Amino acid sequence: MASLRDVRLKIRSVKNIAQITQAMKLVAAAKLRRVQERVEQGKPYSQTMAELVGMLAPNVREFAHPLLEERPVTAIGVVVISADKGLAGSYNSNLLRVAHQFIDRKIQELSTLDSGGREKVQIVTIGKKATEYFSKRGYNVVQKYMSIGDKAGYDEVRNIANSVTGMFLSGQVDEVHFCFTEFINTITQRPQAIKFLPIEPPSGAAEEDASTPAESEGKLEFIFEPSAPELLGVLLPRFVETRVYQLLLEAVASEFGARMTAMTNATKNANEQIDDLTLLANRTRQAMITKELLDIVGGAEALNG
Repeated sequence: MASLRDVRLKIRSVKNIAQITQAMKLVAAAKLRRVQERVEQGKPYSQTMAELVGMLAPNVREFAHPLLEERPVTAIGVVVISADKGLAGSYNSNLLRVAHQFIDRKIQELSTLDSGGREKVQIVTIGKKATEYFSKRGYNVVQKYMSIGDKAGYDEVRNIANSVTGMFLSGQVDEVHFCFTEFINTITQRPQAIKFLPIEPPSGAAEEDASTPAESEGKLEFIFEPSAPELLGVLLPRFVETRVYQLLLEAVASEFGARMTAMTNATKNANEQIDDLTLLANRTRQAMITKELLDIVGGAEALNG
């Protein structure tokens, strides 16, 4: 059995850990509230922008805008958004597992078309964990962004969006996908991979194009002012920036939600361990007192005998 001194040292150590995890929980909760507000404030703008692009999509197809161009896929870009730090439960591991499986699947698909499929998948990492994970495993990491976090300004987001868009427009990649964690609520976060470029109109647009003339009589027709190419030249890049910003906010909110949950569980486990150790300390102390009393009684009996 451990000595009473050892048990008390263990209790003191666990109490210190509980104080740290409680503080980290409060910090994560405060940051999560701020990020949630930004997510909620940005959603109406992002949704309206998506609706506008969706309404214009059937009329836009006749214009050859580069961000809408679909071409044979010989190389793809994958943007992985992770955290810079750990202590967020399974947040990073779940995301990296989904991203790893998605990238390996794309490598296998491209390898069937040409040799060197691994080099055809170009990875852009946002966050230290993703950078370390894919760099150590020999994947083709072409760009790295770290320390974005909850204080990322729109200028940083614009730089990332311009960089990713530049890869697509230059022909360096033919598709761009994002691997990120969607924020559902404080308890639930869903890692997933989505296609980002080329911009695809909603499924309803394809159905409208396939409809008969009689069915398409009620279809809206747009008069563009300024001209459609000029309007798209402004609207689509802004749409890309908005989506990147929204995905980053979703990922950051997911990180803080996961960290808050992890620190809540850690604090709860520490308090339970403190209760168990306190009970053990009391038992150990009682055993020591009983032993001392037995020694005293035994010595008294020996003197009287």
